[in-house]
Amino acid sequence: MKPKTIRGMNDLLPETLGTWRYLESKIIQIVESYGFDEIRLPIMERTELFKRSIGEGTDIVEKEMYTFDDRNQESITLRPEATASMVRAGITNGLLHNQKQKMWTMGPMFRYEKPQKGRYRQFYQFNIEAMGYAGPDIDAELIILCARMWKVLRIKNLSLKINSLGNKNTRAKYREDLINYFSDNLDNLDENSKNRLHSNPLRILDSKNPEMKKLIDEAPILLDYLDSESEEHFNKLKNILSDAGIDFQVNPKLVRGLDYYNRTVFEWETDVLGSQGAVCSGGRYDDLIEKIGGKSTPAIGWAMGMERLVSLYEYSNEKINKISPHIYIAIDGDEAQKKAFQISEELRELNPKIRIQLNMGGGSFKSQLKRADKSNSNYAIIIGLDELKNDYLSLKSLRRNQEQVKIPFSKINELTNIIFD
Repeated sequence: MKPKTIRGMNDLLPETLGTWRYLESKIIQIVESYGFDEIRLPIMERTELFKRSIGEGTDIVEKEMYTFDDRNQESITLRPEATASMVRAGITNGLLHNQKQKMWTMGPMFRYEKPQKGRYRQFYQFNIEAMGYAGPDIDAELIILCARMWKVLRIKNLSLKINSLGNKNTRAKYREDLINYFSDNLDNLDENSKNRLHSNPLRILDSKNPEMKKLIDEAPILLDYLDSESEEHFNKLKNILSDAGIDFQVNPKLVRGLDYYNRTVFEWETDVLGSQGAVCSGGRYDDLIEKIGGKSTPAIGWAMGMERLVSLYEYSNEKINKISPHIYIAIDGDEAQKKAFQISEELRELNPKIRIQLNMGGGSFKSQLKRADKSNSNYAIIIGLDELKNDYLSLKSLRRNQEQVKIPFSKINELTNIIFD
């Protein structure tokens, strides 16, 4: 019986990974230029970590986590998001003791959702987190970093939405009034919203049900509940973004789906990917580190879905094909093979960036050159009996209308100049 992948968990094949690798390398370069360091995390954590951080009343914890008991009967969960794990790592390894940290990570996350385009049960995220920073300046830097990312990657069709959730006290008061408002309009709530009414009423504001739009539009506005410090924080953030030339819209209904957020929340959204509009989302979580077991530490971060970013990039730009070799070496006989191995290693010593594919499995020169062309290589090196006898190799361009040239083995260094011309 032919093996199958698990539903919602897909293979990323060589021909699809050209764009992925390009985007990953560019993003890493950008975030590190802002002073962020890499951290690598396990994909499994104790279930309690996510219950305490994300919130037991959230859809993620109630419906979407991959949770199981290990051999010691301890409840383990495949990580549904990275922030809780980043915080746990900071506490566990003493990274937050009288220190500030700016860290990034990327890798697979797991949520049991209905698979659809841009949303898989195993999906990939790029995360950055800044811990120990209290002011609106770091909020602005994380958003400005995103704007630079879109510029470098030539990605358009994105808009920035921001909001403030205030502190836990004002949010609790807002939550109470929101429950009362929706309770008075219970007959107008859909079933999903009724289920969320007492466990996570703020998520009702995020409903995509068009029949509830008027009800949601007339709901109490969270910004009206802000304490003075949160209001000042939010105003300073808006001023910094305006001074930096960052366009944004204040969306008072933007709440984010996780319980740990406070004050600043934001989303970069697009209208070209169908219903999956959020590409990069984040916010401040000043109470989370203490809640998990560390000392009170302000923090903020964002997460970006790589599948959506790849789709958005390929919408705005040409797809990047899989990485091809610069040179394909065709050979004739055992002595030619020995020489080919020697030349390959000499070229790699001269330029570590060079990509060389040496023909394996024999075959005629005609069949080998067909393989060279199929590999999408720019050049073919030919080493046969004549080349060995006269101490040279033949260089054939596969993409340009150029004459085949002979290069002495003693002048192999000239090859790199030709190939990277």
